[in-house]
Amino acid sequence: MTKVLSVVGNRPQFIKSAPLSVALRDAGIDEIVLHTGQHWDPAMSQVFFDELGIPEPAYRLDLRTSDPGAMTTPIREVVEAERPDWVLVYGDTNSTLAGAHAAGEEVAVAHVEAGLRSFDLSMPEERNRIEVDRLSALLFCPDERSASQLEQEGVPGRREVVGDVMGDATRLFEAAARRLELPFEPPYTALTIHRQANTEPDRLRSIVEALNAAERRFVFPVHPRTRHALDELGLRLDAHIQAIEPLGYLEMLALVAAADVVVTDSGGLQKEAYWLRVPCVTLRTSTEWVDTVAAGANRLAEPPGLAAALAQARFPEAAPPLYGDGHASERIAAVLYA
Repeated sequence: MTKVLSVVGNRPQFIKSAPLSVALRDAGIDEIVLHTGQHWDPAMSQVFFDELGIPEPAYRLDLRTSDPGAMTTPIREVVEAERPDWVLVYGDTNSTLAGAHAAGEEVAVAHVEAGLRSFDLSMPEERNRIEVDRLSALLFCPDERSASQLEQEGVPGRREVVGDVMGDATRLFEAAARRLELPFEPPYTALTIHRQANTEPDRLRSIVEALNAAERRFVFPVHPRTRHALDELGLRLDAHIQAIEPLGYLEMLALVAAADVVVTDSGGLQKEAYWLRVPCVTLRTSTEWVDTVAAGANRLAEPPGLAAALAQARFPEAAPPLYGDGHASERIAAVLYA
């Protein structure tokens, strides 16, 4: 039986792993889940295992750090104990990088979400993507663009265009999310800010100024990192910005589905907004999900340009399907089983 060690550590990875865990089980693959503890707050971690039916981790490292060096040795110990056929890593986080390093030369790495590029090397996520792709024997790409990018870079691993597993999660859980009754009546704009660069003092001040000046209502699930930065800097959100605790996956999907616009710095929410046909404004200078911008559904904005971007935000009627058909997980499982 094929054995896979799935390394997860943060919110987006829990979401991505949910449909793939089902597909691995259905394919007869033995999956062992390792949770690094990069996200350890229950609202950012355990709620997703409970809500999405992800198998409980066989290994909880509970490291409470985002330092890939601190994660690599403990993950390596699990790799040596379990001797899996594959170490499966997701996306672009420090847990992804640590998992790829921990596999060593003896165990092959399979990278879900391979080939994405923002071309912004100031982002640690971009550096992680490039390094993990070069360490991976099997590269699961969400689209042909990503596969072509790997070919252009001369990345040696085997490329497979499978679609996006987060699209699978949206397909599977959208109906249940839309049935939820949230205590937020539309109209509102869904807001998230969590990336390290956006929580630096000067940058966060400029973002808060732009939000406070915007003439619309925001519902803002506040990431623990962002909450800490806001409190430390003494930054005040005006009354039209409703700050709430982090939401589980289904609640967040419901929040986005009923929003008039999404404002975010999250890669995952850019895609979820697209699949739910909600226009998006991304508070970054670049994105790895460039096709959402090319389609006219997503706009990149700096804080001074937020008001203009919000005024122009529309979801195009002719927006094409992007990143697969919602069945990436089955394709990945079939390749791993072969």
